Amino acid sequence: MTTLTALARALAVRSEAAQPITTVRHVHIADRPLVFIPLTLAGEANAPLAAMLGDNPDEPHLLIVPQPRNRDQRFQFAAALGHLLVSYVDSFKRYQEEARGRRRYADAPQLLVPNEGGVGFLRLFGRSTRLRRTWGEYAVKPVVPTLGKWLTFFAEQAEYPGSSLALAMTSVLTAHWATGQSAMEDANLAALMAWFGPDPFDAAREAEDAERWPPAGPTTDPTFDAATLAPAMTRYDKTDADSFAREKALEHLTAALRSQLDPTWTLMWRGIGLLRTLPPGATVLERWSDDRDTYTNYIEYLQAGSALPQPRRDSAVAAAKRLNRLERAQSQYDAQRALDDPLVMAEFRLAGEAFAGDVIAADPTRLDASGPRRKLRPHVTVRTTDPLKLSVGADLQSPSRRAQTARIVSIDGTDITLELTGGMGRALTPTPGSVPALGERVTYSTVSTAYQPGGNFPPVDETPWTHGGPPPPPEPTEEDAVETWS
Repeated sequence: MTTLTALARALAVRSEAAQPITTVRHVHIADRPLVFIPLTLAGEANAPLAAMLGDNPDEPHLLIVPQPRNRDQRFQFAAALGHLLVSYVDSFKRYQEEARGRRRYADAPQLLVPNEGGVGFLRLFGRSTRLRRTWGEYAVKPVVPTLGKWLTFFAEQAEYPGSSLALAMTSVLTAHWATGQSAMEDANLAALMAWFGPDPFDAAREAEDAERWPPAGPTTDPTFDAATLAPAMTRYDKTDADSFAREKALEHLTAALRSQLDPTWTLMWRGIGLLRTLPPGATVLERWSDDRDTYTNYIEYLQAGSALPQPRRDSAVAAAKRLNRLERAQSQYDAQRALDDPLVMAEFRLAGEAFAGDVIAADPTRLDASGPRRKLRPHVTVRTTDPLKLSVGADLQSPSRRAQTARIVSIDGTDITLELTGGMGRALTPTPGSVPALGERVTYSTVSTAYQPGGNFPPVDETPWTHGGPPPPPEPTEEDAVETWS
C-alpha cells in the first residue's frame, strides 16, 4: 500500500465514501463488453456449475450444469458457453481499418469477470477444454477446443500489464478508488461496491450476508451449498430423465443458481457505470490500439488452419521471453500511468523521484556551440518545495512535454536548472509553447516511456541442458483427450 492510498483509506473512513486515488481511468472500457460470471462446484477441481454472461445488462444468458460430476453435462455446458462467447468474439471481425501500416480490426472484444478468481476460472477452464479432441473416444463438439483457446487467450491477457482485453472488476475498481476496509474485504465485490452508496458501513455489513449478497464466484457460499444446492441436485438426480418431475427439478435448480448470480450481474454493470464516469488517461487509447493488434494477430493465427492450442506448459525459452515481456510491459504501464495522472505522479514526488514547481527563469533561445554545429539547448530553472533525491546529470521527463528530455545541470537549494533537448522543432528557435514559460507550473520526473529492448534469448532448439534441453515440438497427444477436469 502506498502512502497516498493509505491516506485515501483513512479519508474514506472519515467521509464514509470511497476516495479517488486517480484523476483519470487507466483502462479502456468497451462500448460492448462481455460480462462473464462463473460458478464452480465446491470440492471439485474447477467443475463448472453455472455461468451468467452477456453484453447487454437487460439480457443475461444463464447456463447451468445440473450435475457437474457428469462428464457429458460438463461438455454440453462448455459447448453452450462456447457458442455464446465465440459468437461475441467473432462479432468484432466485421470491420477493419488501416493503422500502423497494416490492416487490423477496428474494435476488439473485452471480457469482464468479477474478481481474480474469475480470471483463474478462465485459465483452468481454458486448459480443460482447449486440448480436447473432436473425434474418437471422448470426442467433443468443435466449438469446445475453440472456446478453450479463447479462454486461455483472455486469461493470458488479464496478466498482461496495461491490457484491457480481460479485466477483473474488483482489481480495476481498487486501482482507481480506495475504501475504508481491508484489501481482503475489497476482494468481495458486494462489500467493495457498498462504498459507492449512501450508507457504506451499513451496506458493507449487509454485503457479509451471503443470502442477500451471494459471493461473486467462482466458488459458492457453503450455507447455500448445504441448504439449497445439495437438496436441489439430489432432487434432480432422483427423477427420471424426460419426466415432468425432472423438468420441475431442473426449473428449481435453475432458479436457485440464478438467485446466486443475479446480484453479481447487477453489481458488475454498476461497476462499469462507475468506471465510465472517469475520463480515460492520455495513453489508454494507445494501449487499446495495442489490444486491437493483439486480437487481430490471434484471429489471423487461428484462421491459418493449422493453429495449435496453447501448450500445457511453456518451454524454458518461451517462459523466459514471456516473463521479459511482462516485466517490460509493467515498467511501461507504470510510467504511462504516472505521466497521465498527477495523483499517481504524486507517489514519485513523495519518493523524491519527481518534483513539481514554478519556472522562475528561462532562456528559451540558448544555443550550445561547444560542438561543430550549434544546437538549441534552452535552460529553465524550477523552484520546488518537494523532497529531492535526484542528482546533477539525471535525465527527466515532463508529462506535458513527453517528447522532450530535461537534464539537471545544477541544483541550488530549492532551485533546479534544467537543460532541454528535443521536442522543440528543428530550427534554432523553439516552436511556441515547447519551452516552459516564466511562472508556468511544471512537473519533472525520472519516469520514462522510452522503448526498452527485449532480452536476448537462445532459439528453442538451443535450450541449454540446465533448462531441460530442446523441448519436443508441441503436438496434441492421447493424454490430452483424457486429461482430468482441472
